[in-house]
This record gives sequence, structure tokens and C-alpha cells, in this order.
Amino acid sequence: MAKENRVLAIDVGADSLKMAEFTYTANGGMVMDKFAFRRIDVPIEGEEEPPTFAEIYNSMLAEYGFTAKSVRLSLSVQSAFLRLSKLPAIMGSTGAIAKVVEYEAKQTVPYAMNEIEWDYQLLLHQWEESRDVTDADGNIERVTESKEEYEALFTAMKTDNITPYTDAVLDSGKRVESVTIAPVALYNAASASNQINGEECVMLLNIGSRATSLIIADGKRVFLRSIPIAGYTITSQIAKEFSIKISEAEDLKRRYGFVALGGAYEEPESELAAMISKISRNVMTRLHGEISRSINVWRSTHGGRQPGRVLLAGGGSTMTYVPEFFNEKLRIDVQYLNTFAVTAIGSGVEKDELQSTALTVQELLGTALEAMPNLPVSISLLPRAIRKQHELDRRKPYLYASSAILIVCLLFTAVAIRSLRGFNEERVKRVQAEVSKAEAKQREINALMGELNSNKGGYESLRNYITQRNQWGVVMNELNRLTPDTMWYTMIEGLAEPPPAPNADGSSPDEQNSNSGSGDGESRDGVQAQLTKVSAISEIKYLRLRGCTLILAPNATLQEQGFKESLKDNPIFESADFRDRRVVPGTNLTGFDMIVKLRNPIKK
Repeated sequence: MAKENRVLAIDVGADSLKMAEFTYTANGGMVMDKFAFRRIDVPIEGEEEPPTFAEIYNSMLAEYGFTAKSVRLSLSVQSAFLRLSKLPAIMGSTGAIAKVVEYEAKQTVPYAMNEIEWDYQLLLHQWEESRDVTDADGNIERVTESKEEYEALFTAMKTDNITPYTDAVLDSGKRVESVTIAPVALYNAASASNQINGEECVMLLNIGSRATSLIIADGKRVFLRSIPIAGYTITSQIAKEFSIKISEAEDLKRRYGFVALGGAYEEPESELAAMISKISRNVMTRLHGEISRSINVWRSTHGGRQPGRVLLAGGGSTMTYVPEFFNEKLRIDVQYLNTFAVTAIGSGVEKDELQSTALTVQELLGTALEAMPNLPVSISLLPRAIRKQHELDRRKPYLYASSAILIVCLLFTAVAIRSLRGFNEERVKRVQAEVSKAEAKQREINALMGELNSNKGGYESLRNYITQRNQWGVVMNELNRLTPDTMWYTMIEGLAEPPPAPNADGSSPDEQNSNSGSGDGESRDGVQAQLTKVSAISEIKYLRLRGCTLILAPNATLQEQGFKESLKDNPIFESADFRDRRVVPGTNLTGFDMIVKLRNPIKK
């Protein structure tokens, strides 16, 4: 049974628009309730543009009163890409098949994959292969083996060639269910009407306005090809031959056109008709050449059988003597295709109009069959945006059900929360009483902690005082320990900042007339050296050491450098630098002025 109860099938040809509304019956059949046919003028350069598809479509909707919400589209094969490809033995992986077909698509279609809509159908190719086998006794036996392989019938079309039609349908408030191409729809209609079967190889030839669709049906296999030679080719040749407009040439073709017979025959009395018939035969001969090449490709490349019968369809096949021409050229039986057995005709259909266009509306029947299950070939070029919307619509019932379940759960939760509310309020009261007791205890603890911190602060102050009091002695003892026996100090001064650099003559800026080598109060004991200029500062960061070194002592200079390095390596002193070093006149002494930085300042 069909997926929908009622559907509007639309077949968009190169020069006509066919629309029909179908109702599907419970026993799997369908009825054509309404039918409409409208010819579309082909755009001609330099002439006024004809109405667009959307304008013609909306006009036909209003005129014929089509009410079906579901729409299935069939588009001309003229702008489609077709390919039949053999697949390697990877049938166990659907993903691998899709990758192979996508690779074929990239090789076939000259556009990026995100610019096209494409689909494929897997076809099973079965055949028997015979070979000679020699047994152990040397006897030759003929063995026949059944073999099979899969082929992919690939179809693609640029998205921009599809959306003008789907957008017009969507704008009218209807839902686009599928988009297929005319040859696929025609093949499905011929299969459903038993015009083709798996026992013979049949060729369907749909001669349209701008292109001819060649379909070879061989068992379950299908070969498609679009040939750009059709009725319009004859019209354009007539216009060129007589130097007239396309519209005038089309009128002449309809009035006088037929395909001239081969061999000796009596020409018509009208010279105009004779010329048109010869033009028509020349075009049909070109078409026959393309058909023959297609058959050769089918047989040589795909191992297909020779078609044993031809079924004609399309407006271009209505020209007089077309069946006789192909019968003469192909040497096989040629008949007209009739697929109306797949549908019943309702009382609302104008039968005269339907009969006059019977050969051009058979794709329309195949388009309506897209709603039926188990089609021989099911290929849909529905744009990605519409497919996503369909997927969203499909999930809506589950979304609504989930929302309803969520609401019920929330209601149960609300009832449970309300029933527990009283119990929780009692618990809160009890907890608040305990919290009040705990807060009172916390305040007592905070008061005790404040008293403890106050006492601890006094203790830390005394401890720091004692530590600072002893720090100066520690510094002096360590300095005395590191000082060599050949060195002594004349002054040790505590500073908050390092003093300025000495003058050019070596004297300090604040002691222009003093002599750093003065021996007054000199002593060899470092801790008993004269202490001078202890400024009223709160923190001592640097020590200024002035003293002398005995020159006659061996390695006196090395001892001074070693003293300097030992100060740097000591944990009490951070750095030591000599600011001035010079010989004291008239003595064997060298006076020095050194700045030592403490790692930990001494607070006074």
C-alpha cells in the first residue's frame, strides 16, 4: 500500500508541465482523479521571457483545484548525470559501497559534492559461465557456474536545477516527498504495467523535446543514457533551413512533419512537407547512430544482451513513421509504450485531453508510483534541506511523547515535593535550633581566639626584639671569623642605602679631607675596631667596611679576593664589593673601602 492516501504527481518536461492527482486504494491500486497539461514555451534568445514554473504551477493549482498536500516531482533528464558502474566484491560493507559510489560521483560530475544532489540504486547482475574441466582420468567435462555481481546506477543533478521547483511547491503550502528523473519514473511505470519483464531485454526510447532518454531493461539490470537529440533538434533544423523563427518552425513541424521512409517511395505532393520529412529523417538518423553506440557500450562494457524489442514514448515519437524508421534501422520489433494499466481513470479527468497527450504523460504515472513500496528503481534527488526537515518532522511525534512523559514526571515530582515539604520544615526547625547553639559556641571560640592572638602578638614582638638584639652580634662574630689575619678594620658603618660612588681622587663625597688609611685607634682585632657614623636609621641593609691590609703578607691580593668571595657564599651576607683600594703613603699597608649587603636587614 502507498505511503500517502493522496498525492500530487508533477512531471516537469522541457516544453510541458503535467500534473495529476492520485488516490491510493486499500488493495494497492491507484486512481487518477484529476489531470492537467500545460505547454511551456521554450526560452528563445531575443524574445520575451515565458512565464516561470512557479507562475504556471500556481495557475494550474488554482484552475484545477488540486488539494493533495503531498507532492512528488519528476524532472527532465537533460541536466542530470547518469552512470552505471560495476562494484568490487565489498558487498558486506554498506559504508564501503557508499564510498565507492561517491568516488564515481566525483569522477562523473564536474561540480563539488556540496553543490549536487545524488543517489544510487544497487542492481544485481547474474549470469552463467561455462568452462571445461579435466578430471583425473583425462576426461573433459563441461561445467556451468552461476555468478553474480552488483552494479550501482548513479544519478546526480545540481541543486540549483532542483530548488526552483521544490521552492515553488513549498511556497504553495505543500510537502515535497521525492524528486526523481523522468527515465527512472518511466522505467518504474513500464515495470508496474508488465511492459517489461526479466525474460527479455527491452529498450525504452523516450523522445522528448530537448533530449531522448534511452533505457535498456535487461532482467533486474538497468542502463540509462540521455541523448541530446530530440524533437527540438528537428525544429531548430527547420528554422535554420527556412530562416524562420522557432515558433514558426514548430508549427510547420506539427502540420507537415513526418519521417521520410528509406528506399524508393513516392514523395508527397507538397514540396514543403518533402523537405521537412528529409530534415526529420536526417535528425532521426543521427539519433539512431547514438542509439547504436549506446547499445554497443551496453554490450561490450557491461556484458548486456541485445535488445529484442523497442517501446517508444514521448512527444517526439508521435511524428508519423517514427516506429517504421526505427524498425527499419534496428531490425527489431518497435511498439508504443502503454503504462495506463497501472492506474484507474477517475470521472474528474478529461479523457480527450489525456488521450491526446498519452505518450507524454507516462513519466507522470511512474512519478505517482514513487509512493508505492518495492519499486524496481528508487532514486530520490530531494535537496538536503528538505530531507533534514523531513527527518525533523519524523521525529516530532517522539518529541511530543517525550515532552508529555516529562510533564507527567514533573507532576509526580511536584506532588512528592509537596508531601515532603511539611516533614522538611520540621527538620529545618530542629536544625536551626542546633545551629543557634553552635553559633553561640562559635562566638565563645572566636572571643578566646582573639585573646590568644593578642597574647601571641605580644609574644612575637618580644621574640623579634630578642632576635634583633642578638643579630648584630651574630653579624660581627661571623665577620670576625671570615676576616684574614692580615686585614683589620678602622671603621664599620651600618647603612640603609649604599653610599654614592667615590670621587675621582678616591675620597668619599662626605669626607673630602679624611684619610682612609688613618691609624688612629687601629687594632688587629675586628670586633674591637672603631665604629663610626652609625646614622639614626631604623633598618641596616648594608655594612661599610674600611680598613687596611698588610702588603708584605704573601698573596695579600688573593686573600682580599678570597675574603670577598667568602662573604658572598656566607648565608648572612648577600654581596661584597670593593669601592676603593690604594696604598697608604709611607707604609706597607693597603687601605680599602668595602660595601657588604646583608641578606636579612638588622632592625634597630
